[in-house]
Amino acid sequence: MDEVGRGPLAGPLIAAAVILPLNRDIPWLKLVRDSKQLTPQRRECLFPLIQETALGVGIGVVTPEAIDGNGMTRANRMALRSAIEHLPRRPDFVLTDYFKLPDLKLPQKSITKGDSLCFSIACASIVAKVIRDSIMTEMDNVYPGYGFARHKGYATREHLLSLSRLGACPIHRRCFAVVREHLI
Repeated sequence: MDEVGRGPLAGPLIAAAVILPLNRDIPWLKLVRDSKQLTPQRRECLFPLIQETALGVGIGVVTPEAIDGNGMTRANRMALRSAIEHLPRRPDFVLTDYFKLPDLKLPQKSITKGDSLCFSIACASIVAKVIRDSIMTEMDNVYPGYGFARHKGYATREHLLSLSRLGACPIHRRCFAVVREHLI
């Protein structure tokens, strides 16, 4: 499991859980990296390959409102738990990138920098990133003028300028001070 979207000023936090088969020859294995180390085109190419190969994929989505109401650490755990709950089958063992789920009744191991060290966590990071990027591209149409399709909600110069010009929109996270300064 892995999540994406902890740092952006806008949009959801997305977690993915991916169950991969053991001992399977995966020809695209060498192409998999942490999603942050891949181009958007490479992630888009790997996304359907991961889905076709996986025994199960589960997605957890935590809204900006839930992030504001629960804080980032709790929201992160909510997203990871939701991803597990949305798997079509129960996993035997859970590997997470850094975050441990204390109340999860499954054996688990938390790996620091797991998205760089573990194939299945890297696959989960790719799935989560492609889904979140897609959501933020859709939000660019819903809330024009912010540039969500380009910066995906991260605090780029363009985003900060649009916040100053337009104020915060409904998908901005009010728990971030820079967003609170621009509430209308």
